[in-house]
Amino acid sequence: MSGPPFVHRIRVRYAEVDGQGVVFNAHWLTYFDDACTRFMEALGFQGLWVTGFDVMLVKAIVEWAGSAGFDEWVDIAVFPSRLGTKSFDLSYEATVEARPVCQATITYVTIEPGKNVSIEIPSAVRTALEIATGQGNAS
Repeated sequence: MSGPPFVHRIRVRYAEVDGQGVVFNAHWLTYFDDACTRFMEALGFQGLWVTGFDVMLVKAIVEWAGSAGFDEWVDIAVFPSRLGTKSFDLSYEATVEARPVCQATITYVTIEPGKNVSIEIPSAVRTALEIATGQGNAS
């Protein structure tokens, strides 16, 4: 990738914090899902995302290095880390004021919208993901 990674910013809401005063673990997948949507929009797929192609999560590995609390801003860097024929991985690195708090690698399978049948990654999507990883041409 030639420039900095895509970063999506989320402010922690009161309802997302547990009794320990930190973001409850299940909310991290919601944060990453939101970041994935914004990342795909940034790649130019706002109109096609979910209508021209869609994805289903098939695997998620989440690891914590710290915590985020109420009213803190979480910056989530998103970048493709693997491209297959019908699936790809996005990696997420969440920080609060540059302090690492959570990272994940999520595997998505590309599906035909409304049918939940796996399809090959559409060529325009593959090209955009390759460019985002630095593997493709920006031409």
